[in-house]
Amino acid sequence: MQNQDIIDLLSERYEILRRLAEEKWNNNNDIYISNSEWRIMSKIYNKQLTISDVAKDVDFSRQATHKFVKSLEAKELVEVSSAEHSKKHKVINITEFGKTCYEKNAHYKEEIEQQLINTLGEIEVTKLKSILTLDWDIEHLNV
Repeated sequence: MQNQDIIDLLSERYEILRRLAEEKWNNNNDIYISNSEWRIMSKIYNKQLTISDVAKDVDFSRQATHKFVKSLEAKELVEVSSAEHSKKHKVINITEFGKTCYEKNAHYKEEIEQQLINTLGEIEVTKLKSILTLDWDIEHLNV
């Protein structure tokens, strides 16, 4: 890992953490929820958004978002209904079962974060979180 660039380092650590979170969920629950489905659930948790709003927010195509929402609906994690202002737009609401799953998964992620704190130290984890939440202004870099 010494000679890797920041992009590869972040990617590797992300993949390890994502795999740990996925394993923690799968080892303790009977229902499989993909990373993409978790992202959608995180966007609609305690909010009411349309499918198109969610698609923009998670940077999935509308078609992919519809597919993930259908899967979440089949698992009874979300409900889809027509928006009040437009029959064309569909609103996604997380169900009580979806909230329970989301909150349980948040707890698992807190456990993983606590393990990082135990390994790296609270100051280092706090610094890392602070750096990751800064505005890096990378959307405007030239490609």
